[in-house]
Amino acid sequence: MASRTTAGLGYVSPPTHDTNHTCILNKPDTGSPETHRLYLARRTVCEMLRDRGCVIDESDITRSVSEFRSLFGDHPDVDKLRICVPLVSKPFKKVLVLFSGPEEINKAKATYMLMNIPNKESLHRIILVLAGKMNHYARKEFELCEVKVEVFPITELIVNITKHVTMPKHEVLTTEDKAKLLAKLKLVENQMPYMMETDAIARYYGLEKKQVVKITYNSNITGSFVTYRCVK
Repeated sequence: MASRTTAGLGYVSPPTHDTNHTCILNKPDTGSPETHRLYLARRTVCEMLRDRGCVIDESDITRSVSEFRSLFGDHPDVDKLRICVPLVSKPFKKVLVLFSGPEEINKAKATYMLMNIPNKESLHRIILVLAGKMNHYARKEFELCEVKVEVFPITELIVNITKHVTMPKHEVLTTEDKAKLLAKLKLVENQMPYMMETDAIARYYGLEKKQVVKITYNSNITGSFVTYRCVK
């Protein structure tokens, strides 16, 4: 897993003549807290898309919060935060990310959102970043969509869980690698240790039932070892 690039950090030489000069790194972020939350969530989404094998512009990950505000404003229009990127393995298939505002999403709002998504046939997934609440009827509308819709409360995306120092490395096996592993271990899927489809890591990678993940532990506490999980 690639490590996160620190946004906007580099060596800044100290002032020599202009004593009123202030390093931008020392300036507090005085903008809207909600915008800062959107910035963090969008950055995590871009990292998630990259880790799922999508084409992502590195600037979307390394952009600083001040650059984010310059680009989208201090009170961004959530429609302008949307992301639509292709898969590296299937460039004709794309993942669309939508951001919602703080207002509750009901059935009518969900229907309107889905009706206004063009070219659904070209989409692999839709990811909805939810800033407010969503009622039961709206969730049903998204479940009935012909494209799989994943819903992430914005609070789940403030921090990228895969970057935590205690998190082991996760690698999603291809269908071919999974078949080789099962043959080598002389196992069938239901004999493997499992990971629930609702697990935070499974959700991050967009895993589906029967996919297999290789998990590599390497720490002073656990030592070094490899295990596998089949999504259930």
